[in-house]
Amino acid sequence: MAVHPVTAKKPRVLAIAEAANPEWVSVPLVGWSLAAALREVADVHIVTQIRNRDAFVRAGMVEGQDFTAIDSETFARPMWKLAEKLRMGEGKGWTMVQAINALSYPWFERLVWRQFGNAIRAGEYDVVHRITPLSPTISSSLAGKCASAGVPFVLGPLNGGVPWPKGFEAERQAEKEWLSYVRSAYKVLPGRTATLRNASAVLVGSRHTESEVPSQFRDRCIFIPENGIDPSRFNRVAQPEDGPLRAAFVGRLVPYKGADMLFQAAAPLLRDGRMQLDMIGDGPMMPELTALARSLEIEHSVTFHGWKAHEEVQDILCRSHILSFPSIREFGGGVVLEAMALGVVPLIVDYAGPGELVVPGTGLKVPCGTRSEIIEAFAAKLESLMNDPSGLPAMATAARDRVQSHFLWSQKARQVRQVYDWALNSETAQKPQFFDKT
Repeated sequence: MAVHPVTAKKPRVLAIAEAANPEWVSVPLVGWSLAAALREVADVHIVTQIRNRDAFVRAGMVEGQDFTAIDSETFARPMWKLAEKLRMGEGKGWTMVQAINALSYPWFERLVWRQFGNAIRAGEYDVVHRITPLSPTISSSLAGKCASAGVPFVLGPLNGGVPWPKGFEAERQAEKEWLSYVRSAYKVLPGRTATLRNASAVLVGSRHTESEVPSQFRDRCIFIPENGIDPSRFNRVAQPEDGPLRAAFVGRLVPYKGADMLFQAAAPLLRDGRMQLDMIGDGPMMPELTALARSLEIEHSVTFHGWKAHEEVQDILCRSHILSFPSIREFGGGVVLEAMALGVVPLIVDYAGPGELVVPGTGLKVPCGTRSEIIEAFAAKLESLMNDPSGLPAMATAARDRVQSHFLWSQKARQVRQVYDWALNSETAQKPQFFDKT
């Protein structure tokens, strides 16, 4: 569905983004990007955590005027240190981190209400929008307080908790996701039902997250994938050279990202030089993957680049025909959007975030099955592309068009603005819908 022009007076929005930082990645970058983009369509004051203050100032924001930094470090710092110990590995145990955050975050909201409660009750804001945390497991005391004040409360985008596919228990354990076995317990925690009942609109970043919302509240859910594209960061068009099929992988080198499956699937093409593969990223699997490349006799066709700045990622991706990304558990799949924005056709596993971003004509999907089934399906797709790449240019153009029409941060801000308008006029306005179910 197209995003319609916004012409009405800008609503006054208090945007709560505890995690928001233009200099970081993942959730903080999403929080920053959406909150900053919303300033073009609404009169937005951003509330963030004190750790982000200096980055906001460096980005040109004026403290007190454009944003407020809340110092919740009394609880946040020791709880973060505890989470780092319990996760037992950098970048692992994400469910544990979210569980600890669920314990420390309420203090942040309490401080927000202490500072802004009187203004909210006085009607100085038309909408209160909690952008981050993204996790649907973390409830909000602000929702009920805003409802009592007669101010619409918008929640999200919420995303997370996509189930681990069957047959990938080894990967689940390697990620130290032991707490994920009891994650669904959050549904009975105090505050969850009240948060959903008092929210005027709930932005869901995945269909799975929407499915976890109780049916009585689902009518206020609006599907908007969490990730977006900043055209100043991804502003080129891929121009792969003639010759072998060029593919790229971007991401942490950890088991669930599936780089080892990609090596096995692409081995025949890589071995005889019909394909070249750029590996962008680093992680604990690097030694294993370099050894696997040697054992498969494909090391001459694989380049390990390690971590790269986004400008360099762009340079490497723009030499590629495809993003070959067999990850089996992505909540958002931002790298898929980044490739599409450059006109690099994604080849992905049809599951969770990537499966929802890639619609027919904009990329290629294989079913989410067992390891052997994914390897076999990827191998068949790669062989087919090598033999007949004629369909790639049209898909590349469609992928770029899809990003331009739906996934630029400016477009996403306009989508959210329509949600604000609906929340403010829900009795007369039509509920917005931006993405068809695929």
